Amino acid sequence: MAKLKVLIVDDEPDFLDLMSLRIASWGHNVLKASGGKEAVAIIKESRPDILVLDYMMPEMDGVTTLKEIRKTNKDLPVIMFTAYPNTKAFEDTDKLGIHAFIPKLSAYSEVVPALKSAIDMLEKRLNKAS
Repeated sequence: MAKLKVLIVDDEPDFLDLMSLRIASWGHNVLKASGGKEAVAIIKESRPDILVLDYMMPEMDGVTTLKEIRKTNKDLPVIMFTAYPNTKAFEDTDKLGIHAFIPKLSAYSEVVPALKSAIDMLEKRLNKAS
């Protein structure tokens, strides 16, 4: 599969830069957004293949951002990070098509299998379409 465009959305600049470098080191093109409104605009312009989204952000949280994105893009694979992994974070998200929910504390190690799984899902969808 060709290089994928991965959009990473997080309001913490250090985490955003770290995850961007990590994913870029695997050969993917990385787009970055520091908030939900910026992410929605980037998705409309650049059409990324995968979205990596923070759950808790000011102004527009991850769930609100994803609801806005799902109005125009229902199939985008989504990996969501949260610094507050609890069952409340997972409520009302099953209908949004989140591929994986990863606690930020383990994001560096757990993003690898989650991203590979999202890529596999994307490849299967592309193979069915062709």
